[in-house]
Formats: sequence, structure tokens, C-alpha cells
Amino acid sequence: MKLVPLTPSIGATVEGIDLMSLDQQAFDAVRDAWLRYKVLFFPEQSLDADALCRLGSCLGALMQLPYIRPMEGHPEVIRVLKEADEVGMGVFGGEWHSDFSFLPAPPAASILYSVDVPPVGGDTLWVDMGLAWRKLPQPLRDALVGRIAVHTGKPYGAANAPEESTRFRGSIDIARGNPEADRETRHPAVCRHPETGEEMLFVNPTYTTRLDGVDAARGEAVLQAVYAHCTRPEFTCRWRWQPGVVAMWDNRSTMHYAVNDYDGHRRELLRVAVAGEAPLAA
Repeated sequence: MKLVPLTPSIGATVEGIDLMSLDQQAFDAVRDAWLRYKVLFFPEQSLDADALCRLGSCLGALMQLPYIRPMEGHPEVIRVLKEADEVGMGVFGGEWHSDFSFLPAPPAASILYSVDVPPVGGDTLWVDMGLAWRKLPQPLRDALVGRIAVHTGKPYGAANAPEESTRFRGSIDIARGNPEADRETRHPAVCRHPETGEEMLFVNPTYTTRLDGVDAARGEAVLQAVYAHCTRPEFTCRWRWQPGVVAMWDNRSTMHYAVNDYDGHRRELLRVAVAGEAPLAA
């Protein structure tokens, strides 16, 4: 196994292994690297939905995600699909987010496997939210320490639904306008990683709606400043997809963003999520 870092802090390519034939010692090494680099990429893999589920189960129990219709026969698998003729619309995951942070226990990990990708475009970016917290200016740190952030499933709800033109309306069957998705969930704005102990930000533009107990205008200004800081290039890595790549990321300590720049080309990935726990306050 050879690790090739993409940046000094986040992202690494893992070369020379077949994910379907790892023994326990090798998988333990993969898990250690995953906690260190937060997102790992495994090129030249060959998986189907069953194999992807077996891989995800090595990290923990798989979970069925709400509001998105799963792959037939595989309730834990989502086909992240945009056909070539689905143009002039949003894309699934096309804003900075941590997967399903509005759940009481958001996913600990997410895994994507690329089946069909554009010849160029359709990249995905990730943010190291631990590094972003350590580099956050002191006034913003002071504004977040001890604060609770309120999350809702607003892309799927009614109260704060996204503008129609920004929605993905294609091959992924997504529930919209569901009042249950507007239910508020409260998580610490600054969390402690349950395995590494690292302190990290846990807010994101897609699902975080406000800071609890803070004046609305003030809280929004703080959140927007935090998002602008987090997404600076030095806190990110960017991946250009090829077919047969597995991406495995720590959802607790990252945000990610799917770039919607490939109209006219087909893009299909398979995805599973690993169950997590309620975020811990730092």
C-alpha cells in the first residue's frame, strides 16, 4: 500500500491495493490513513453495489438515508446520477455541506464509487474542518465557542426550500416539500472528533440555518464569514474523477462540494453512508 498525499492536510491517494481482498491488518492501516487524511481515493477498483456495501460495512453499520430513493434491491445504496440530457439544472450535492448534518446522528463516513464520469468536469472538493477551525480568526472563534448550531433538511423541506432553478430535477428521485424535513436539530458549532479528539467546525451552508440564541442578523453574518474562511483553497483538496475510483471520507470532519460544470455528459456514482453518532461538543 502506497499513500500519496494530495495536500499537506487533507486527501491522499492509496495505490497498490484491491479493496475487495484486504485482510484485517491492511484494513486497519487504511482506517488509520482515513482518520489522518480525512478523505482517501482508491483508483483502479472494480465494485458493484453488493461489494460497495461490504466495503462500507467494514467501517460500521450502513444507514438508509432519508428523502432520497435508493437503488432498487439495495436500500443503503444511492445512484448519484445525472444524464447527459439533464442540463440547465442543479446537481445533487452542489453546495458545500456535510452529509445529512440535520439528522440527530449524522453519517460518520460516506463512500462513493465512480461508474461513469465526464471526460472533464464533475470534480468534487473537500474541506478540512479541523484545519479551518485552527486557522479561524479569534473573533469568529469567540463567536462560536459554546454555541449551538441549528440544522434542518431544508433542501427537502417546505419552509426554506431552495429556489427552483437551483434544484436537481433529474434521475435522482428526491422528496421535496416535506414538512418533516423542517424539524430543527441542534448540534455544537464546534465539535470534538470521537476517535481522534480533534476539534473541528460542524456548520455548513446547506443544512445549518442559524446559531441558537444569537440575533438573526448577527448569527447569519458570523456563519457567512465562517463559510468564506472554511472554503479558502488552502483548506481544501480537489479530485478529478476517473471510472473505477472509490472515495472514502470522514463526514464528521469535512465538508464537500460537487462541481456542476459538465452539462451534456453523463455522470454516475454509487454511494453508501456509514452510521455515526450525535456530535460531541469540543
